[in-house]
Amino acid sequence: MSVHPLQTAIEACLRRCFVPRHLTVRDISENHRGHAGWREGGGTHFAIEMHSSRFVGESRVRCHRMVHESLAEAGLLSRIHALTLSLHGDS
Repeated sequence: MSVHPLQTAIEACLRRCFVPRHLTVRDISENHRGHAGWREGGGTHFAIEMHSSRFVGESRVRCHRMVHESLAEAGLLSRIHALTLSLHGDS
C-alpha cells in the first residue's frame, strides 16, 4: 500500500517542529469510509503517536494545540478532516 503524500508532509512537519524521539503517522481514513470528511484515496483521517521533549510539563490540551498550530502554520491542517493524537513528553 502506498503512503499518501499528506502523510509524508505531516511527518516531515512534525519531525521539523518537535524533533521527536518517536513518531508514527498513520493514515486511518479507510476506517472512516462513508463518514463525514472521508474521500476516496485516503488522506482525510490520521493517527499520530509522538514522543517529544517539547511536551514535558505541558498539559494534554496544550500539547494538542501545539501540534494543531504547527500543522496549520505549514498549511496542512486545513487538508485534514480528523486527527487522533497520542502525545508523550520525554525528558
